[in-house]
Amino acid sequence: MTVRIGVLGAGFIARYHLAMLASARTPHEVVGIHDPDDAKAQALGRELDLPVLPSEEAVLDAADAVYVCTWTSEHPRLVAAAAAAGRAVFCEKPLAVDLAAARSMLADVRAAGVVHQVGLVLRDAPAMRLLRSLVHEPSSGPVMGVVFRDDQYLPVQGVYASDWRADKARAGAGTLLEHSIHDLDLLEWVIGPITSVTCRTEHQHAIDGIEDMAVVLATFAGGGVATLTSVWHDILARPSLRRIEVLCRDAMITAESDLWGPVRRQRDAGDLDLADDALRDELAARGLRLRNPDDGFLRAVRDGTVAAPGFEVAVRAHELLDACYRSAHAGGVPIDVPPAPDEEEP
Repeated sequence: MTVRIGVLGAGFIARYHLAMLASARTPHEVVGIHDPDDAKAQALGRELDLPVLPSEEAVLDAADAVYVCTWTSEHPRLVAAAAAAGRAVFCEKPLAVDLAAARSMLADVRAAGVVHQVGLVLRDAPAMRLLRSLVHEPSSGPVMGVVFRDDQYLPVQGVYASDWRADKARAGAGTLLEHSIHDLDLLEWVIGPITSVTCRTEHQHAIDGIEDMAVVLATFAGGGVATLTSVWHDILARPSLRRIEVLCRDAMITAESDLWGPVRRQRDAGDLDLADDALRDELAARGLRLRNPDDGFLRAVRDGTVAAPGFEVAVRAHELLDACYRSAHAGGVPIDVPPAPDEEEP
């Protein structure tokens, strides 16, 4: 079976997924793209030699599966339309501008029985997979503290050039929702369930409803505390970067980036310092296979199996975000979060 893919949206993230699809092994065909900004769609179509379709309905009619790569406020409507048409759906993160809408989207895809996946792609990033493995080695001991920094230039400029991220009606909020939904998801996936959060935000760019700085204090069920600092600045020469330091009782493990490292471990029994090919070799030695998440989605659509991470994972991240925003709005008071659901690895 050749999976027919339609893409709704023609911006930066649509381009990213089209590149990932181009490297996928599962047979597929991109049957069309659509964007309400037709000039943008036509430009992308010409660049990648892809057909541009005149409407959302035309994309749904032509495709077996749809990528929703629009601004956030449009996600619920488009996912509902795809589910109603019986189409598998890959939705970019965040699912929606708030928790209630995210939960409604999960209900829609479950009721329709369609394959669904969310763009929390950093779970498949090589450095993050090795970091998680090292943290959970018994020789590392229990986690005591985590220092997580995520920074990016304000994404209304540069390669992102997305004016909608400065519009609360379309974006919902700022750096915590739009960018650090990845980080909250990673904290639970790498370390373990979070039981409470405390959060403070700032708006130094003075964009209404769009925070450009957030600091989160998260407490884990298994012990240990994390701090997450998320910033949108104006240093255009600086790319989107993440740094994670995990201080365990018997080891310190650091990831300098979310893709190919370096990932470092310091402990009395000997150090590790791995990047690029050496990191790839270490993953293979540990039996940790690398996966193109877009290829995983294609296989799930072709085979009618469960895709991962699914909307359930995204809803959990939205629960954490909702608690963070409630804490920030209350002046930084601690907010308990519900227990995390059990997950199966893809």
